[in-house]
Amino acid sequence: MKIIFIIPSLVPGGAERVVSFVSQNIDNIKFDPLLLVIGFPEDTAYDVSNVNVKYLKKSRVLTAIPIIISEFLKHNPSIVFSSISHTNMAMSLIAPYFRKIKFIGREATILSKRTKEPRTRKWSPINLLSLNFNNLDMIICQSTEMAQDMIKNYNIIKEKTCIINNPISELPPLKTFNSALSIKKFITVGRLVEVKGYFRILETLSKLDFPFLYTIIGDGNLKEEIFNKAKELSINKYINHIPFTTNVNEYIINHDYFLQGSYVEGFPNALLESCVAGTPVIAFEAPGGTKEIIINGVNGYLVANEHEFLERLQDEKSWNPIEIRASVYKKFNKEKIIKQYETLFFEILKENEKY
Repeated sequence: MKIIFIIPSLVPGGAERVVSFVSQNIDNIKFDPLLLVIGFPEDTAYDVSNVNVKYLKKSRVLTAIPIIISEFLKHNPSIVFSSISHTNMAMSLIAPYFRKIKFIGREATILSKRTKEPRTRKWSPINLLSLNFNNLDMIICQSTEMAQDMIKNYNIIKEKTCIINNPISELPPLKTFNSALSIKKFITVGRLVEVKGYFRILETLSKLDFPFLYTIIGDGNLKEEIFNKAKELSINKYINHIPFTTNVNEYIINHDYFLQGSYVEGFPNALLESCVAGTPVIAFEAPGGTKEIIINGVNGYLVANEHEFLERLQDEKSWNPIEIRASVYKKFNKEKIIKQYETLFFEILKENEKY
């Protein structure tokens, strides 16, 4: 079965990690995958050595459409699998001209919660999404709330939605570090953007009455504002910033808690990776997949407000890294998730046999 996977780029990000992982781990006897990357090879942050990759070397999806169409004509795939909203919209526009191909879009966030963001508003107005997504044969959602959002706010029929959580892509060494007798160490991995809620994390950290170290791994357009806020709160001396690293797990296992301040999440990969490494999480309740990962008192805490967040930051609970990993491994191990993808691919092609 020929499958073409399409992703805007392979820069660091959840969608990029998952699509590159799935394309390389589906059964290569049953499937013949091609990964089309609209961007450039020099931006690649993930190992894609186990899949046939073609870089279109375009900065925008729109300008890549003619090349994408030529690739469809050349390879004649059974399935086209795209991810991220603007790519999914482009595939929905193309889909009516390729009736023999099944088009699957994978959504990366809860769209109705993101349309007011300046960056998002340019390419995902609600009416346009409602019109275009209906041309796709299936939309993969990372969480139950994401599927409900597509059905309620974008007029997608329930039968066209499928929930597949993100997979655990690797099992790093388990956390053994314990700083109970030293400085407490917190970490967040994520883009430096408003939706990630860094400001409310910093506000809460500033209320602690003991020294700490807060490591932030990531980059983004709010970098300057975030670190100016830390200076304003007089906690900048406690913060360590790493713009990008391929060794995220090495940092996570050397911290006491992973902190998530997000206002909305699709399915937080970095948070999942923290649990896999055995490091507990403190996260604000938010729409999306966070609540499908966190089990209160087992692998971390979900909190409703900054007061509860502060209480958990001061928590002295003794955590068991083995139990933390087990709590997520049984639900999100790669064998289970890859099997769900493979089953979907075969089932969607069976629909063709009915007609």
